[in-house]
Amino acid sequence: MTLTEHNQPTTAGTAEPRRLATHLVGGREVPAAGRTFVRHDPTTGAPAWTVAAATVQEVTAAVDAATDAFRAWRATAPADRAAALAQAAAAVRAAADDLGDLLTATTGRLRGQARETARVAADLLDEAAVTGLGPTGRTLAGAPAALDLVRREPHGVVAVLTPWNDPFPTAAGLLAAALVTGNTVVHKPSERSAAPGWEMARLVAAALPPGVLNVVNGDGETGAALVADPRVALAAHVGSTAAGRAIAQTVAGHGGRVLLENGGKDPIVVDAGVDPAWAAAQIATGAFTNTGQICTSVERVYLHEAVAADVLAELVRIAEDMTVGDPADGATDLGPLVDAEQLAVVTDQVAAARAAGAECLTGGAQADGPGTFYPPTVLDECTAEMAVMREETFGPVAAVTRVPDFAAALELAGRGRYGLAATVLTPDLGHALQAADDLDVGTVKVNAVFGGAPGGSADPRRDSGMGAGYGPDLLAAMTALKTVHVEPPGSAGGR
Repeated sequence: MTLTEHNQPTTAGTAEPRRLATHLVGGREVPAAGRTFVRHDPTTGAPAWTVAAATVQEVTAAVDAATDAFRAWRATAPADRAAALAQAAAAVRAAADDLGDLLTATTGRLRGQARETARVAADLLDEAAVTGLGPTGRTLAGAPAALDLVRREPHGVVAVLTPWNDPFPTAAGLLAAALVTGNTVVHKPSERSAAPGWEMARLVAAALPPGVLNVVNGDGETGAALVADPRVALAAHVGSTAAGRAIAQTVAGHGGRVLLENGGKDPIVVDAGVDPAWAAAQIATGAFTNTGQICTSVERVYLHEAVAADVLAELVRIAEDMTVGDPADGATDLGPLVDAEQLAVVTDQVAAARAAGAECLTGGAQADGPGTFYPPTVLDECTAEMAVMREETFGPVAAVTRVPDFAAALELAGRGRYGLAATVLTPDLGHALQAADDLDVGTVKVNAVFGGAPGGSADPRRDSGMGAGYGPDLLAAMTALKTVHVEPPGSAGGR
């Protein structure tokens, strides 16, 4: 993949930061005129990108373009909209390795994982191209001489604001759902992954008519300007709880709607009778994948006392066997945290937990040398009052509480402000069914920390957001319902 002209390294062969200084408005790449900020390479700590944030005027121009394109895109045959998404999927799939490498360089995600997430994004675009041709309403049982139906129509201009930690699938899922249902979009990728977000969105936009998908770069100020535009009918946001709340308040102020997937503090409950080595491997996968920087990372661990000692011994062994280093090296198991700000959050939470009585079994301190590296960390004897058990950590930390029985574990797992997802490891079918019923979260996973069939949907709870995630329910959320009643002229019902 070749960076666009405005985004080439400023001086070839030097360590000067690359520049991301364009927006995509009405099908044209427009040089940015706003303030700039610098993003650092998480592996080396060196300045890596200079990003220009969109001004209010540039955001307005992008919404203008989306508004102007809406009528024609809405009138485009659904099969033609689906074909455009299929074309976009092919382009993203062809560029998956380059997109992944750019994500690795920008956020520190392991190269193999980063490339795979780009391929998943292509799959989601293809999926929407198929499911978008499904039912778009229903007929009603009205009078025999009349036609009554409920139809689904696009909202209009949709703002899509996506996160840095898994930007390709998140953006692809939201963009595809909005576009295939006839909406036009203004997309703002996270400032922490602006370059990879820009490059994937540009590939998708190239398959669409001008103005159907517009892209503005920037930070929170840019996002705030976007959702404040009264022509934004729906804002779809994946990111922090604080940002989600602010977006919801702003959009509600002008009568718009929101879809929010925000913070999480996902628990894993480990029941008696499980294989300790298997349980430890599940915990490690949930807590350490992408250096713990996934919305559904395992952040709270509740271990039945009957298996706690054996599970912890195996978990510590796994953590100490992991290779921390360059995310572009295939031998690396754990890359850096995204930036110094996130490193500070993890460092502070772990230090506070240790000061309050938690026992650090391994890890627990920033790695020596450049970059924002933090080792896989296992904390035992954590209590519910500690920030590491209450607030989002977003780092490679398995915070453990030992419990006397399954009921106590389930009760503790159900506490807190967040309700994104939860995992239960148990050989007891009754316990599995009880957890599925009792846990007030959007997704309950039994005996697998990650996984699930495509097309699933979930509503996050409490501070984790609101509205459908992927799947057919997301397509429905991207549309508004309209009831239509039709009678022949001069019929009895019309008099």
